[in-house]
Parts: sequence; C-alpha cells; structure tokens
Amino acid sequence: MSVVFCGVCPHPPIAVPEVGGSEASEVSDTQEALLELGRRIIKSGAETVVIISPHAPVFRDVVGINLSPQLKGDLGYFQAGNVRYLADNDPALAREISRQATDLGMPAILLTEEEERQYGINLRLDHGVVVPLYFLRKAKLETPLVHVSMALGQPRKLYLFGIAVRRAAEKMGRRVALLASGDLSHGLTQDAPGGYLPRGKDFDSLLAGLLAVPDVEGIVKMDPELVAQAGECGYHSIVMMLGALDGYDVKAEVLSYEGPFGVGYLVASLEPEGENPEKSLYQKIRSEGQAERARQRAGESYLVRLARNTLESHVSGSPPPAPVDVPEEFLKSAGVFVSIKKHGNLRGCIGTIEPVTSSIAEEVSANAISAGINDPRFQPVRKDELDNLDYSVDVLQPPEPISSLHQLDPFKYGVIVRSGWRSGLLLPNLEGIDSAEEQVRIARQKAGIRPEDPVKLERFEVVRYK
Repeated sequence: MSVVFCGVCPHPPIAVPEVGGSEASEVSDTQEALLELGRRIIKSGAETVVIISPHAPVFRDVVGINLSPQLKGDLGYFQAGNVRYLADNDPALAREISRQATDLGMPAILLTEEEERQYGINLRLDHGVVVPLYFLRKAKLETPLVHVSMALGQPRKLYLFGIAVRRAAEKMGRRVALLASGDLSHGLTQDAPGGYLPRGKDFDSLLAGLLAVPDVEGIVKMDPELVAQAGECGYHSIVMMLGALDGYDVKAEVLSYEGPFGVGYLVASLEPEGENPEKSLYQKIRSEGQAERARQRAGESYLVRLARNTLESHVSGSPPPAPVDVPEEFLKSAGVFVSIKKHGNLRGCIGTIEPVTSSIAEEVSANAISAGINDPRFQPVRKDELDNLDYSVDVLQPPEPISSLHQLDPFKYGVIVRSGWRSGLLLPNLEGIDSAEEQVRIARQKAGIRPEDPVKLERFEVVRYK
C-alpha cells in the first residue's frame, strides 16, 4: 500500500454556495472539478486523505501535523457556521509521517492541545481544508483525515515531506491520497485581493503547464523571484505534495483553472503509475548533497575532522583513534563545545566550560562522543545517520565577569549565568538569538534558574572551527 492519488485543490470560500450565494456560480468550473477530484479519490481506493493547508498553523522550517483525535472545522468566519465538519483523524499514520519526515531531514512536529496552549495556535480545521472538504463530501468521500500545516523554506527540503508520506503509507499498509490545498496568484486583476501583480498571470500559466506534464523538477526549481512576486498561497503545499510521486510515472490532468475574482483557482489530478527511477528527483538531490558534503569535508578543520572520526569510530564499534599529528595550538587545554547538526537541525551539543583533559584535542574527542551519545535532548546517534551529520567545534576563551546586559553582544560573546551551584552556558552567534535578553533567558532556562533569581554573569569569546 502507498500513496495512490495526489491532487491540487483551491480553497475559495466564495465557491461554497452558503458563503458565496449567487456569486458561487462564477466558479462553477472549480466546483465541478473539486467534485471530480473527490470521485477520483474514491476510485483510487484511498483509505485516508492527507491534506496540506497554508492556513493551518505555519512554522518556517517545520511541518505541523494535527494530532487531535477528531478534527473539527466550519466556515463561521465567513458567516456560514452551518457549514461544519467532524472527521476522524488517523493518528497512527500521522505519527509515522512525522517520524519519516524528521528522519529524511524535513522536521515534522505533532500538534496537540499542549502545543495549542503553548504557541497560541488553533487546531480547528481551517478553510484551506473545510472548503475542499465541502466538495469532497458532496462527492460521497468519507475517510479519516490527516491535517498538515504547510511549511516554508527551501523547495528541495519541502519536497522530502511527500516522500515521507509515501514511506509512512507503505510502512503502515495504508492506501493514502495526498492533497495540496492552495490558491495561485492573488493579483490577477486590478481589483484582486492582493492588488494587481504583473507577474501573477505568468506564475499561474507556468505552474499550470508544469503540472499538466507533470514536470516535477521544473516546479521544484521554479524561479524564486517569480514565486515571490505572484502573491500565491499554494506553491509550497504543491511542492510538499509532489515528493510522494518521486520516482514514478504519473498520469496528470489539470481539471480546471479560472480566476474570476482576481485569484487563480487550479484543480489538478495526479495519479502515480509504474515506478520509474529516472523520474527520481530525490536521487538527484541526494547526489548533489553528497557532492556538497564531500567538498565540505575536504575543507574541514583539524578539530572538526577529529570530532567526526572519533564519533564515527565510536558508533561503528571501533576504538576511537587517539589524536595524532596534533597542531601545537591544540596541545594546550581549554573548554570545548562540540555541536552536531543533521540536515541543518541540531542533533547534539555537549561541552565543557573548564577543561577536564590535558589538551584541546583530547577535549574534542571526549566531547564529540558525549554530543553524539549523551545529549539528553536526543536519542544516541545511529550508524545510518553518520553520513548526514555536520560538526562544528567551539574552543572557549577565558571568561570574564560582567555587571550588565549592555556588556553582552550575542553575536560576539557567549554567556555564563551562575546562581549558587547552578550554572548555564550559551554559545555566541546562534541562529535565532539576536538579543542579550534572549541569550540570558535561555542560559537561565538550561540551568534551571528562575527568572527572578539573582545571577552572576560572565562573557566569553570562542574560536569556532568548521
């Protein structure tokens, strides 16, 4: 069992008669195409529908998957609260998609009531799901749903999500339909919701043509400037969906396209046929990634190469090699942090404020193993992950006490906070941390120091090796 059907569906509330009234008939082609999409999903034998929406809670580089036991939504925001739906979730499939996506390098988090409270998000079905669902139900489609939040980020990375859905479907033995909800340009006319966008029609025409072939690689590699200038909300969802078709011949059909209200509404059907390895964009992405990693490793610093070799030997069951031909500057002692990332996401970070070995080289070897195996935030690194790991090493310079946050610069200095026997450290120049206040807050949190507890502050510089 696998992904047996893919589709693109717009979500104009005005297409629902209870919202649009007499104007709904102006998108009759879209209405009929969505009904046909539902009939084709039924014919495919899909047991679960996974739908990606740009109007669910969106995180930049992370896919959100709704884990609510039952999925509820309506069109009350559009004065049609009587259009409401209750659908069963498929939590086992949702969890497996999350595991597969994260393992591939497209992190996916499961969203529950706890995240709803923590992030102030709403897990009710949004109109990006409810509008298509209106027509799918009219077509007599009744299946569990998996409600997915579109993510932003690099298209090549988003593409991995569809591959994850297919792998999850295969592992769970499910016949799955994967739908990308999204409208095309919002700026086709002078009175369009987004105002007139001169390149909107170009974007819609190109994307429709590429979907009709389909030219998956052409879509994933579309000019980002054209995408940005189109004022659309469907491109990223479509790219995420397309990964499910990787390595397959595909029967594709654009069922309708229209834009009477200045917004492009496209409905497309994509049915996987036989496997065709020559159609695998993923293999091209992997090959390009491997070539890039080879270039990176050829330029690795001594300490990073030492960290990598040490952890790889440990995980593979061989005795870690003793540091050899150590440059003179690494024979002295210092605190060291080893950071490990996988697909750009932190995979482990362990270090020492004060040295516990006789040299920086020995400190790196010890902390590389700890970062890969003993970081309590992560499972130990597995052997099959080693090729996808990137390392950096920070050698700490002696810390100095400071009396004020004004003496910190999160891009230049790391910070140590101390309160009694507790201490917390945060390295400098970390992604997403651009203020001293945030730097200290996180260091306090790591040490279990309450916001109101008095602390002593120290700053330090590092020499970072990559």
